[in-house]
Amino acid sequence: MLNHYITVFFISMVPLIELRGAIPYAVGFNLPLLPSYIIAIIGNMLPVPFIYLFARKVLEVGSGWPVVGGFCSWCMKKGERGGEKLQARAGRGLFLALLLFVGIPLPGTGAWTGTLAASILNMDFKSSIIAVMGGVLLAGIIMGTGSTILFSIIRLF
Repeated sequence: MLNHYITVFFISMVPLIELRGAIPYAVGFNLPLLPSYIIAIIGNMLPVPFIYLFARKVLEVGSGWPVVGGFCSWCMKKGERGGEKLQARAGRGLFLALLLFVGIPLPGTGAWTGTLAASILNMDFKSSIIAVMGGVLLAGIIMGTGSTILFSIIRLF
């Protein structure tokens, strides 16, 4: 069981997969939901401060490198597009928009993209982290509920 929890932790740290993949994994392997939820949240939130503080700088520098330049440019554009969408929809409610952007589990809207967008929009560190944390908690509840329902239906057959 410990190996599965470690897997949940590391899956939740992977960009684009994050908690949206870790919780269904946990439910699929019949792990207790509450500990899996907590472990996935910790794993998903662990990189967030580093993303906020360093990702933009690393991507800007990396965009000029021959081997990884294309990937770094793609990541920067993804973060910029996410930031522009947030700014356009939010106006003065940027905090709530970031929380919902991270919290509604759609492809490309997780903690990594949300945090990068917040740094590109120059949101302050504390507000960004709190909004992303709220979004991760919301996404975890949605994924936990959806995964439990889906796997319950699958197990009936």
